[in-house]
Amino acid sequence: MERKLATVLFVDLVGSTSFVAIADPEVVRRRVNRFFDQVSHCIALHGGMVEKFAGDAVMAAFGVPRAHEDDAERAVRAALATMESVVDLGLECRIGIESGEVVVDDAESTFATGEAVNVAARLQQAAKPGQILIGPGTHGLTAGRLDLEELGPFELRGREEPLATWHVLGASRNGAHARTNVTVRFVAREEELELLHNTFARAVRNGRAHLFTVYGEPGVGKSRLAAEFVAGLEGATVLTGRALPYGEGITYWPLAEMVKTAAGISDDDPVKEAVLKLRACCEDEAVADLLGLASGVLEAVEAERSQQEIAWAAREFFEQLAAAQPIVLVFEDIHWAEEPLLELIEHLAAWVREAPLMLLCLARAELLDVHPSWGGGSVRATAIELEPLAPEESEELVDALVESGTLSPALRRALFDKTEGNPLFLEETVRALDECGEALVDRIPDTLHALIASRIDRLGSDQKALLQRAAVIGRTFWAGAMRHLAQDLDVDAVLDDLLLRDFVQREARSTITGERAFRFKHVLIREVAYSGLSKSARAGHHERFAGWLRERAGEELLEIRAYHLDQAAALLAELDGVAPRALAAEAAAALEQAGRRALAREANRSGRTLLVRAVELEPTLPRRFHAARAAWRLSDFPAVSAEMELVREAAEQSGEGATEGRALTALADVALLHEADLPRARALAMRALEVLDGEASEARYDALGVLSTIAWWVGDLSEAERQTRASLEMARDLGRKDLEGGAAHGLAYLYIERLEHEKARPLIERGNELAEESGSIVHRAWARRGVADLHLLLGQLDEAEPALEDARALFEEAGAETHRARSLMLLGEVAARRGDLPRAERLLRDSIRVLKAVGDRGTLCESQRRLAQVLVRLGRVEEAELVALESRRTVGPHDQSSRSTTRLALALVRAAQGRDVEAEALLREALEVLEGTDFRLTEIEPLEALVQFLVERDRGDEAEPFARRLLELVPAGKLAAVLEASAAPIA
Repeated sequence: MERKLATVLFVDLVGSTSFVAIADPEVVRRRVNRFFDQVSHCIALHGGMVEKFAGDAVMAAFGVPRAHEDDAERAVRAALATMESVVDLGLECRIGIESGEVVVDDAESTFATGEAVNVAARLQQAAKPGQILIGPGTHGLTAGRLDLEELGPFELRGREEPLATWHVLGASRNGAHARTNVTVRFVAREEELELLHNTFARAVRNGRAHLFTVYGEPGVGKSRLAAEFVAGLEGATVLTGRALPYGEGITYWPLAEMVKTAAGISDDDPVKEAVLKLRACCEDEAVADLLGLASGVLEAVEAERSQQEIAWAAREFFEQLAAAQPIVLVFEDIHWAEEPLLELIEHLAAWVREAPLMLLCLARAELLDVHPSWGGGSVRATAIELEPLAPEESEELVDALVESGTLSPALRRALFDKTEGNPLFLEETVRALDECGEALVDRIPDTLHALIASRIDRLGSDQKALLQRAAVIGRTFWAGAMRHLAQDLDVDAVLDDLLLRDFVQREARSTITGERAFRFKHVLIREVAYSGLSKSARAGHHERFAGWLRERAGEELLEIRAYHLDQAAALLAELDGVAPRALAAEAAAALEQAGRRALAREANRSGRTLLVRAVELEPTLPRRFHAARAAWRLSDFPAVSAEMELVREAAEQSGEGATEGRALTALADVALLHEADLPRARALAMRALEVLDGEASEARYDALGVLSTIAWWVGDLSEAERQTRASLEMARDLGRKDLEGGAAHGLAYLYIERLEHEKARPLIERGNELAEESGSIVHRAWARRGVADLHLLLGQLDEAEPALEDARALFEEAGAETHRARSLMLLGEVAARRGDLPRAERLLRDSIRVLKAVGDRGTLCESQRRLAQVLVRLGRVEEAELVALESRRTVGPHDQSSRSTTRLALALVRAAQGRDVEAEALLREALEVLEGTDFRLTEIEPLEALVQFLVERDRGDEAEPFARRLLELVPAGKLAAVLEASAAPIA
C-alpha cells in the first residue's frame, strides 16, 4: 500500500437514458463503446490510467501508479481532449477533476481511494453538460496554466463545507524542451557572503560574541550560503548542529552534536569512555558533567540541573575552545528548536564577552512566530533574509546547471516563472527535465512536492523503497539501519545509485562508530519520500528502526528511539483503534525515561509532553506523578491540582507513601500560591509529613518549606524558624549542598526580618561558602542577595547596591525571573531612598512587568505598593492611587506583612489627596495587621509614617507611644539609618 499525490478525473455521458430509448440497441452499443474508447484513449495519451467503468461513467487517475510533475495539468488536458472527441460522436459529457492524497494498494496498482476521489465524483455530478469543473487541489497545481472561470463555492453532497470550484475554459501549451546536463556551483549571494565574513572578522577583532541569523523559505539557499562561508574560513573551529523537526525530548540535540564533535565522542561509545573524552576536552569537571547531561552522555535522570546551569556550562566550554582559535557555531533549522535551546543561544550571544565567537543560525520565518524577540535585544545581533534570486541571478544559476545551455527561450521563461528565483526549485526542476526529457515534460511543475514526487517515482523500485525507508529515520540515516530495514535489498549498491542521482549525500561524520552516515539532500525530499508510505508501513519501519537503535546505540539515543516507538504506536492506534499492547508498553517506557531526562535538564515543557504521552499509552502511578510534577514545574496549577489529586488517591490505595507525600506537598503548594487557601495548604502539608513518616528526603524538605512559607504569611517567624531549621538539618543529612544553601538563606532572612543581623551574618557567610562549592549561578545569586539584605537592614546603601546588581545579573544569567524581579524591586527601593525617583520608577515597573508574567502574587504586590509610594513623591497622585488599589487586590488574604504594607501605600496616597481621616485609619490598620506577628522590620515603616503623620498635624502627644515603639525596635544609635530605610515622608 502506498500514499501518493494524484489527480482523479470522472467523466459521465450525458443523456444516455433518453438516447437508449430512441436509438437502435446496436447503434447505442457501438456509440457507447466508441465513447469509452475515446475517453480511454485521451486519458492514456496524457499519461493517466483508467481505473474503472461504472455505468456511463469513467474514473481515471493521474499520478498512479507513477507520478509526473504535471499530473494535474495532464488530467485537465485529457478532459479537454475528451470533450472534443465526444462532440465528434454527437454526444455530450461532464467532467469533474480534483487533486490530493490518495491510497493505492501497491506500487503497480491504479485502484485509489481518498477524498480527491469523492470530490472529483461530486464535481462531475455538479457539472453541466459540456463543462469541466476542478476543485481547489487541482487549481493550486495548475495556477497560471489554465484559462478559468471562477464559479465560487459549491454545496456538494457529502461535504459539510462548501467547495471552491472553477470552470475550465482552456489550457495553454509550452514550447519544446531541451535535455539538460545538471551541474551545481555557488552563484550570487556575494553581498550576503561578504557580510558573514565581515561579521566573523568583527568577532575576532573585538573578542566578542556575534549572533547572525539567516532567514529564508525552504530551498532559498540558507544552508548553501552557510557552507560557502564555512568553506572560506581559515584559522577557525567550526561546529555544526541541527534542530530536528520532531523536537520533543531532544532539546539540546544541536549542542550535543557540537560537544560530541569537539570531544570526539561517538553515540555508541560506552558511557565511561564518553565521559572520559568529555572531561579530557573540558578544563572544568563541573562543566563536563553539565554538558554530559545536556548531550545525553550521562544517563542519570535524578541529578537534575537547570537549563540555566547548562547554558553556563556551554558558555564556559565554548569560551575555552575560543581561547585556542575563533569559534563558529552553526545552528541549522532552529525554527524547530525548543525554547531552552533558543534561550541558550541568546545566552551565549549576550554573555560571551571575551572570546571570538560567531553564532550562525539558519531558520525559516516561522521562528519569529514562536520567538518574536529573537535577537532583538542584542547590540551584536545581525539578521538577514535571503530573498529569491533576481532574474539575472536565476539566469546565472540555470547556466551553471545546464552545461550545454540548450534550454529554449520558452522553457527558460517558464522555468523562471514557475520557480520564482528559489534556487532549490530551479535546481530540482532542471534535474527533472534532464532525467525525463522534453518528450515527457510538458510544463514546469507547480509545486516542489509534485516535482520531487515525480523524481522519486522515476527511480527503480529498489531505489524508491530504500529512499522511503530512509525517510522514516529522518534527515540523517545510517547504512546499517538501512540494512536492517531493507534486508531484501543490496543496500550499498542502491545507496551508491542514490548518491549518483543526487537524492542523498554522504555525511562527513557519523555519530555512530563504524556506520556510514548519509543525509537527504534537502528536507523536502525526505518529507515527500515519507509521505508516500502507507501508515501501516510507516508504523512497521518506525518500530524496526527503534529496535536497531536500541541494539546499536543503547540508551545514548533514547529520545530518538522514544519518538519512533511513539510514532509507530500512534499510527497503529489510528488505523486499528488501539496500539498493540506490547508496542504501547515499550513506547511508554521509553517516553517516560526520555521525559524524566528532559526534566533533569529543566526542559520542562518537553518533559511534560513526553510524560503525558507515556501516561496515555500505558498509565502507571510513577508516570502519572512525573507528568503532574512537570506541570508543577511549569506552574500549570489547574493541571497540578487535578492530576496530583488523582496521583494522591492512587498512591494512598496502593500504599505508595513516598509518592502520596510528594503529591500532597504539590497540592499544598497549589493551595497556598494559586488559591491562597492557607488552612487547606497547612492541612495538606501536615498530612504529607505524616505520610512520609520522618524519612529524610527531598519530598519532606519540600513539605517543610511549604509549612515555613505558611508561617511566614501569618507572621509566626518562630514557627517558620523551626521549620527552616528542620529543613537545614535534613539537607545536611542528605548531603545536598543546594538544599542546605536554600535553607541557610531562608533562615538568614528570618533573622533580618527580626532585626537580628548578628545571627544572620554567619548564615549568609555559610551561604557564600556553599555557593562557591556548588559552582551554581543561582546559589551565587542568592549569596549576593543575602549580603544585600543585610546591608539594607543597616542602611548601608553603597554596599547594598553593588550586591543587588550582582544578584540581578546572576539571576538574569540563570533565567530566574521571579528572583531577578525581586532584585529589581530592591534596587528600585535603593534608588528611591537616594532620591533618584525616575530610576526607581523604571526599576519598579520592570519588576512588575516580569512578576505579572510569572504570577508571583506576594512579590508583585510589594513592587506595586513601592511604585505607588514613588509616584506619590513624584506628584502623580491619581496614578499612584490606581497602583496602590491594584496592590490591595493582588495581596493574598493571609499574607500579613503585605496586607500591612499595601495599606501603608494607600494611606500615603490618601494623605497626599488630603483625605486625612482615611489615611490615618489605614496607617493604624497597617499596624494592627502586624499585632501578634514577628514582623519587626516590616513594622518600622508604618510606625515611622504614622509618627510623621501625627507630628506634622501638631498631634505630637499622640505620636509619642509610636515613637517609643520605634526605639524599642531599633537602638537610638541606629535609628537614623533605619528611618532612612523606611517609608518616604508624607507630603
